[in-house]
Amino acid sequence: MQRASVGCLLRSAAAIVALVLASGAAAQNPVGLSSSQVLYLPIYSHIYHGDQDKQGRPSQTLVSTHVSIRNTDPQVAVRILYARYYDTEGKLVREFLRAPLTIPPLGTHELFVPRGDVSGGSGANFLIAWNAAEAANPPLVEALHADVQAARTLIFVTTARPINPH
Repeated sequence: MQRASVGCLLRSAAAIVALVLASGAAAQNPVGLSSSQVLYLPIYSHIYHGDQDKQGRPSQTLVSTHVSIRNTDPQVAVRILYARYYDTEGKLVREFLRAPLTIPPLGTHELFVPRGDVSGGSGANFLIAWNAAEAANPPLVEALHADVQAARTLIFVTTARPINPH
């Protein structure tokens, strides 16, 4: 019995050491610079939860979405070419920018989808395209989803990832 415990403890310790070494190696790798990307950002107008009702539908809670597009480069401005909002079926709901805009070094541009806007559905998303005059640190794009009520608060974050638009 003690041998099993010691073996389990040693395996756990080895896993922790491997994780620490891996995270240290990742921290030493430089961030890849880019001069343009298209980013995919998952968005939720509501989340499903709880049990299903008599019609087989789960409960749902509406959430607002605050999209933050942060230029992480301390020296190079980035230009946001478009921010397109798509629904669960992949249909374009709306274009959030009237024209391309420039975010200065370490600046931020924000978009907002109100709690009552259910046009995107639970599988909504943004495609956000950016470029820069020279290679730059890619922007950090996140969406903070929230439903703040008197009795409870629900908040979660989604993060964009680069895609190949073909």
